[in-house]
Amino acid sequence: MTPKPLVPHVRPADLNPDRLPQHVAVIMDGNGRWAKRRGLPRIMGHRRGVDTLKTLLRVCRDWGIGALTAYAFSTENWGRPLEEVDFLMTLFERVLRQELMEMMAENVRIRFVGNLTALPASLQAEIDQAMAKTKDNQGIEFTVATNYGGRQEIVEACRRLADQVQRGDLQPDDISEERFSQQLYTAGLRDPDLLIRTSGEMRISNFLLWQLAYAEIYVTETLWPDFDLTEFHQALMAYQGRERRFGKVNV
Repeated sequence: MTPKPLVPHVRPADLNPDRLPQHVAVIMDGNGRWAKRRGLPRIMGHRRGVDTLKTLLRVCRDWGIGALTAYAFSTENWGRPLEEVDFLMTLFERVLRQELMEMMAENVRIRFVGNLTALPASLQAEIDQAMAKTKDNQGIEFTVATNYGGRQEIVEACRRLADQVQRGDLQPDDISEERFSQQLYTAGLRDPDLLIRTSGEMRISNFLLWQLAYAEIYVTETLWPDFDLTEFHQALMAYQGRERRFGKVNV
């Protein structure tokens, strides 16, 4: 069955289309607290959080933002209760299976970054299928950081470059920022322009440590399941109100 076409979200008139971020990254924090405040199991917060992410992806596409990256599961999240981790793995798998047809219809290109080999085999299979099927799509690029850690990513990139030097394929003096970036999980993806973190936490939690060097950061007290179009609009307005100098001085 072909999914029904969705009504596009209209971009607010006060947003300058020429000054929108082309890549938004989100740290989706607060699912568990959202559920706890309502007397619900933590897993219910994660379910609601998936709906929030799906909506944000479509809004980004409709408003002219070309890439969205979501921090779905960090290397540190394995330390959460086993029941919650098992639920998240099952949830990722189920959502991928259910949403693949819609992602194809909406021209979404999805990619997963992180140490994917540590994930359950069934989830790895769903990930491989989703990335293979959507790789030629030309719409919004949706990146999901799963079993991802920024420090781990940098260490692995260093090891790959060191191997190239040891083999004689690369001279140390030839290592540049560009060459280094090509060894990261996110190779080929532009760096985020805007990072949004929900739930009021003032840290980046080992997320995209290299790539966020010059991203604008927007923190909101709102918990992720309650992050809606109004909140996203406010984040974009704050972004457009900032002067991005990249270490330089405008004269």
